[in-house]
Amino acid sequence: MKNKVEKKVKRAVLAYSGGLDTSVIIQWLKEEYGCDVVAYVADVGQGAEIKPLKKKALKSGASKVFIKDLKEEFVRDFVFPMLRAGAIYEGNYMLGTAIARPIIAKAQMEVVRATRADAVSHGATGKGNDQVRFELACYSIDPHIKVIAPWREWDLKSRSDLLRYAKKHKIDVTVSKKKPYSIDRNLLHTSFEGGILEDTWKTPKEDMFLMTVSPEKAPNRPTYIELDYENGDPVRLNGKKMTPAKLLAKLNDIAGRNGIGRADCVESRVVGMKSRGIYETPGGTVLHEARRAVEALTMDREVMKVRDGVMARYAELVYYGYWFAPERVALQKLVDEATSCVHGTVKLKLYKGNVIIAGRKSDNSLYHPDFATFEEDTVYDQRDAEGFIKISALRLKIRSMMETQWKGSKK
Repeated sequence: MKNKVEKKVKRAVLAYSGGLDTSVIIQWLKEEYGCDVVAYVADVGQGAEIKPLKKKALKSGASKVFIKDLKEEFVRDFVFPMLRAGAIYEGNYMLGTAIARPIIAKAQMEVVRATRADAVSHGATGKGNDQVRFELACYSIDPHIKVIAPWREWDLKSRSDLLRYAKKHKIDVTVSKKKPYSIDRNLLHTSFEGGILEDTWKTPKEDMFLMTVSPEKAPNRPTYIELDYENGDPVRLNGKKMTPAKLLAKLNDIAGRNGIGRADCVESRVVGMKSRGIYETPGGTVLHEARRAVEALTMDREVMKVRDGVMARYAELVYYGYWFAPERVALQKLVDEATSCVHGTVKLKLYKGNVIIAGRKSDNSLYHPDFATFEEDTVYDQRDAEGFIKISALRLKIRSMMETQWKGSKK
């Protein structure tokens, strides 16, 4: 038990989702810390589940509820910069949950200032990644903020304990033992973890998915779309200019109906253990493939190598919660400079879970048919290749000759 000085908190701002954990936490904070609890809801694209949260939070004991619409800022200032970096964690995970955490924490700290709160709280567990992501972001904004992480303090050890606590205190929750996995949704993706999914041999049930149909149930005819890119970001879908959030939302719908964007990942958590996550990232998957197609036309080979060389590091920084760290900011400047040339249009064929490049064009294109043609041309003398090959082979020839000498000297 902590002493009274350590536990003295007047007001805490809780990142509230309306799920089992945060619904219980409101009551627990009031009991354990005797503090006023402000519920803060970040709307990053959860959809209809946002609407009932104010009433639910007040009923659970919150004194005030702040709901912040962050969708446009989320896609414009967090998702798109990450996509420009081509960041995919451990080759499979498109970072849908991880990239939402820094903007949620940023807006939470704005509520802290607005309400003159002296603490923040969250429902992340002591085993998971989100505790690290939330707290690193909060400390980067206010190094003196008090963080209350109930899962690291209370004696409730499992989802079953939380369900019993909720029943005892008459807290309305939607999670049940019949459907115990955890769901996190935003404009970029939906994730599913825990419960029945902890057995890595079990295939997820089809009725679990929210954003995508199975490839088997997708239309038998392909869907064609066009995306226009400027400065590395998509700006138009099928010729229509859209805001970042609206473009991603529309792509989610189109790609989801074509069975695109499902991933079953076993990933390395920040704290060291491995976990399994099932993800749906329909629009993000399309945007990743589309951008790479335009990059192939417009990016210099060596510049692309440099950008690709920092992909894994950038993805790791996002996954580990270092969005506001100076090294991520520095990498972002490199990425943005490297992708500033990415202007163009890509035509995509979406068919039963596949994103197929059907065409691409750009006024910035470095591809020129006069150079690449197999027909007769006047811009490239094929005899020049002989000298290039000999120079390129020089170190290999020298090594081969020296190896022959070394073997001969040993006889």
